[in-house]
Amino acid sequence: MLNQMAINTVDIFGSDQVGIHLASVGNILFHPPELPSQDLETITQTLGLETCAISIGGSHLVGALLSGNSKGIAVADIATEEDVDKLTSYGDVVVMEGGVNTAGNLLLVNEQGVVASPSVPHAGLEIIADVMGVDVMATTIAGQDVVGSLGVANDQGVLLHPDVTPEEVVAIQEILGVPPMVGTVCFGSPYVGAGICSTNHGALAGSETTGPEMNRIEDALGLI
Repeated sequence: MLNQMAINTVDIFGSDQVGIHLASVGNILFHPPELPSQDLETITQTLGLETCAISIGGSHLVGALLSGNSKGIAVADIATEEDVDKLTSYGDVVVMEGGVNTAGNLLLVNEQGVVASPSVPHAGLEIIADVMGVDVMATTIAGQDVVGSLGVANDQGVLLHPDVTPEEVVAIQEILGVPPMVGTVCFGSPYVGAGICSTNHGALAGSETTGPEMNRIEDALGLI
């Protein structure tokens, strides 16, 4: 029997920023409502997860505003009470407040650990560690603090911005417990977290992603 395709391309509402629109959290894929059924079919077949339609405070940028693992979820404070209630049925929830609230942009998460942006306050790191049940470490990627946009991880590997430093690589490998590789998406974009949504079963990237980029993504995330 043929397995589902390990990697596929799709645009979400005309955007190739797949990772900004979709959030893979444990065994659930959170996606914006109103996705065309054809796109949703491609997404579910490729990623192999149960789906949940949600907007965060009315925004479709679910992947930028939400991050987590099978134990817990971090979400931006624009989430409504109804949004938080919905998320609570999938795990413990921490609401990230103030100027550092775009959880999906600021956290790189798998089942082993969390790489957090240095902009997240220390008290916030402790709450995230508690909610997600893993160790958290704050570090930059390529000297930038939007670590969730600059990396994409699953429980088999992590793909990072090509300008990541050796020191950052060591820290990320230690906290996520997987081997890092570097690469790009969508015809040369280093913002691999913004351009890719990944699970342990598959990955989705924007439609401009080239064959060599797709091979690299598969390799980095252990999808081959």
